[in-house]
Amino acid sequence: MSKTIDIELLAPARDADIAIAAIDHGADAVYMGASHHGARADATNSLDDVRRACDYAHLFGARIYVTVNTLVYDDELAEVERLIHELYRIGVDALIVQDLGILRLDLPPIALHASTQCDLRTPEKARFLEAMGFSQLVMARELTLDEITAIRSATRVPLEAFVHGALCVSYSGRCAISQVLKGRSANRGECAQLCRIPYDLVDGKGRVLVEGKHLLSLRDLSQHDRLEQMMDAGVSSFKIEGRLKDMGYVKNVVAYYRRAIDKVIERQPERYRRASFGTVDLTFEPALEKSFNRGFTHYFLDGRRPDDGTAMASIDTPKSQGEFLGRAVRCNGNALTINTRTVLANGDGLSFTDASGQFAGARVNRVLEGGTVLLRERTDIPRGALIYRTADKAFNDLLAKPSATRTIAVNAQLRYTGDMLSLTLDDERGNHVVHTLPCDLQPAAKPQTDRQRAELAKLGGTIYRLVDAQVPGDIFIPASMLARLRREAIDLLDSAHRITRPVDKRRPEDKSVPYPADTLVPADNVANRLAEAVYRDHGVTTIESALEVGTAATSSTPLMHTRYCLRRQLGACLKGKNANALPRDLYLKSGSTLLQVTCDCRACEMILTRP
Repeated sequence: MSKTIDIELLAPARDADIAIAAIDHGADAVYMGASHHGARADATNSLDDVRRACDYAHLFGARIYVTVNTLVYDDELAEVERLIHELYRIGVDALIVQDLGILRLDLPPIALHASTQCDLRTPEKARFLEAMGFSQLVMARELTLDEITAIRSATRVPLEAFVHGALCVSYSGRCAISQVLKGRSANRGECAQLCRIPYDLVDGKGRVLVEGKHLLSLRDLSQHDRLEQMMDAGVSSFKIEGRLKDMGYVKNVVAYYRRAIDKVIERQPERYRRASFGTVDLTFEPALEKSFNRGFTHYFLDGRRPDDGTAMASIDTPKSQGEFLGRAVRCNGNALTINTRTVLANGDGLSFTDASGQFAGARVNRVLEGGTVLLRERTDIPRGALIYRTADKAFNDLLAKPSATRTIAVNAQLRYTGDMLSLTLDDERGNHVVHTLPCDLQPAAKPQTDRQRAELAKLGGTIYRLVDAQVPGDIFIPASMLARLRREAIDLLDSAHRITRPVDKRRPEDKSVPYPADTLVPADNVANRLAEAVYRDHGVTTIESALEVGTAATSSTPLMHTRYCLRRQLGACLKGKNANALPRDLYLKSGSTLLQVTCDCRACEMILTRP
């Protein structure tokens, strides 16, 4: 009989407060940064804050993963080693790691997860990372369902996949454009976001083919309607991107995916179950389109579609597109009439393409009748323009308040035998405690069942929710005694969970498994002596160091290596019927920066270099 698979909803958190909110809204695990060496330099947290997140998450059987997923330089190895020991001591469940040099540090037995920056795209790479002792593997965002299935067949550890949020246009861990052009390494958490700026597309003679478009800016990933297929392909951890996102974003997106994943589990309870405990009650209706998004894409989950790449990029703007409302009927000064059934509110934010062809936004100052709103600024919006809502004030006001509670179901049995009053508690996490008080009680003059159950149900200030209580309704028990018994039994229940909560440990490394190649290039990101030793232990003979530690970039150095292709996006795939719609020689130009576009049609990939 096949084993039931734990399905994990993994949420991002910029800080401890957002981590706790993510747990309340249904996350099974949260990933967050520590004080340094996380791949988001602007999302760091003190050890005390990480501990606070851990303590709260563990109450629900949820987990906290900390990102130590930057490249580590030789003179930082000891510092990183100390950090990891401190994270283990405060209860962190696993580390998300890019730099394999960390494996040769003197580590505590903490579980390690292979970061998406490890560039896991093949079964061979997956087998190697599993052999290195990683407990969970984060796959590349670009994979198809068939490729995920192949990786699942080659491995046994849990597989993690991104399910929602911003997309890196380059393969994660293999983007050098920020390092080479700006001296800011994406592999060190300092990405300059050069994929989000506007470029001109020019030909070999410098003629402008496309002017001022965000040609490398991808839409946001959303697989909310493909969860069951991804589970059946082998994904067990569903990761939301967004460690720089605000609390409202995390609340809304986590709550939405909690419901969507639970629906799949309800359809296949024999195969799947939740990876943590607790019932989530919301004060709002989750809606993905109401949070920041550049429009949505399934990316490559269904494979390559050479003649239809229009759904992958958001070339008009890298800003949030928001929720579609309808089309502009007329615009006169600051009065805009929209053909929409959506109820708008004062303070809503709108986006649109104005008469000059520029993506623009405006704030609603006052809502009138008949779909007309008065904007705070005069603007010129052509008839028929698509209108979106980028800020729903009423919705955002709900999210700004406490918007979810998460509780653990508990059953109680109250007994009086001889001179002993005992309370037995069983919770949904599998914990069982019995607490007893000596006492001398008398028969009740009137039934006590309702009063005793009501007293046991007073669990405010705890995470518990009484589902059922069996009580001796014919015995009079003072309310103060019931309250004491309840409080002390709940304390025992908390202690029992802390003692019995399962903790994942680091898996042993199998040094007999070779790395899938014998040569490493700068994009393989070897930045310290310990990483080099790891690869040599596994059969690599030639190693070029990472760009970050001194290897010079040349004109042939890939600045971006991506499965996304501009030609396909613009309807001129070299394998398609419109190949001649664009010349063969293409370049991206931004100010004085010129990037050559090379299409590797055999691999169906695009590479950007400096000419």
